[in-house]
Amino acid sequence: MRYAAPAASLLAVTAVVLAIHYGLQQPRHAAAPPTTSTVTLHKNVARTAAITRVYVVQRGDSFSTIAAKIHTTVARLERLNPNASPTALRVGQRIKVK
Repeated sequence: MRYAAPAASLLAVTAVVLAIHYGLQQPRHAAAPPTTSTVTLHKNVARTAAITRVYVVQRGDSFSTIAAKIHTTVARLERLNPNASPTALRVGQRIKVK
């Protein structure tokens, strides 16, 4: 019993240190990278603007991981991006998501 309190505090401190460590592991070149951006296309000032949402492909992305991130299906991404190869996405490539 006399070791329970020190063991619990050591466990809590370890958890905090690990949380801070993994929080600092984010890429330094982009503090808050935007994963989606909104582009407004104005065809005519009198008409309602059409909104196209795009996703900027990041390292390790595939259509399935992107679909999971934005809560859609791979089939929808393929329909929106007929010229994009789902097996050859490039980092920085912009694909339509809406």
